[in-house]
Amino acid sequence: MALKARGSLRVHGTIAREIGLSIVSGRLRPGHVLDGEIEASSQLKVSRTAYREAIRILSAKGLIRSRPRTGTRVNAISDWHLLDPDVLTWVFTQVPKPEVIHGLFELRTIVEPAAAALAATRRTRIHLAEMRRALDAMALHTLDKIEGREADKAFHAALLAATANPFVISLTNGVTAAVNALTEFKQRLAKIERDPVPDHLHVFDAIAAKDAEAAREAMIKLIRLAVLDMNVKQRPRPPSGGKLSEAAYFIMV
Repeated sequence: MALKARGSLRVHGTIAREIGLSIVSGRLRPGHVLDGEIEASSQLKVSRTAYREAIRILSAKGLIRSRPRTGTRVNAISDWHLLDPDVLTWVFTQVPKPEVIHGLFELRTIVEPAAAALAATRRTRIHLAEMRRALDAMALHTLDKIEGREADKAFHAALLAATANPFVISLTNGVTAAVNALTEFKQRLAKIERDPVPDHLHVFDAIAAKDAEAAREAMIKLIRLAVLDMNVKQRPRPPSGGKLSEAAYFIMV
């Protein structure tokens, strides 16, 4: 059956998406060998070039690995680039496993409070202006709309940029993708009644005031409230019988 492109995706992007969804959903298990290029492109009624490009995309995201003679195999989750925006989107197309949600909130708790504190000591007027514009757009559009969610991502991106640390800044795509994936997932389950703008504004005010500790605490509170926005059944919990890591204390609210 021919594969039809979805939305603005080109053919190779559509192929990559469909295979990627099959992998992250578990329909294609680790170790599964994909069909060869000639057979697969024939079945999908696409060019070999389009299929080859799709395989290249998936390989770059860590979902598959091609080897001479052994073919192209699905990788274990430990090899996936989980913070790749596409991979996160595919994971959250379905209801993700609890450990995925927990892991993302734990990541945010590790990275963002420290980044907020650092941003408070290094921010420039340009960074503040970018964060302010993002907050205004969030308030105007709300997280119900894609424009509001894009503004939310812009706020967090500007905050990371304000750290002036190239290694922290390199986490921008992953962190903003995590923020967006969690927000879209919560919105899909139920409308978020709480207005998140005031909590972001507290972070902004602390950074503007160059108060590193207040910025850190404001970001911790923002993440805690984001956890509580989750439906109780999907709210992250630590593994049964295990001890909370220091970075996971946010769950205890």
